[in-house]
Amino acid sequence: MSPELLLGALLAAAAVVFVAVPFLRAKEPPAPLTPADEALAKAEERDRVLAELKELEFDHRTGKITDEDYRRQVYPLRRQAAALLPSETSKDASEQRFSPPKLPSSRSDG
Repeated sequence: MSPELLLGALLAAAAVVFVAVPFLRAKEPPAPLTPADEALAKAEERDRVLAELKELEFDHRTGKITDEDYRRQVYPLRRQAAALLPSETSKDASEQRFSPPKLPSSRSDG
């Protein structure tokens, strides 16, 4: 075997190892999601679904899709969007958003 052929084979083997090493390393497990990360992911998914719904409505209004196609596509999107919206039934959310302001009473009880 000639020295050039041996050198070429070694160079090719080194290149293969160099390229393969990052793929062969054990990956670290992903860090657990924090509540802030989960909230961000949920908000991004909600925004994506709402944008898709808005685009579908625009396409329907401009005549790009038929009424039948619109009806077939809009209901699953609406259900998905409703599932991703914040729940208004929780006690904290309902108190925070819908409770009337507490005003001092001018009536004396005494």
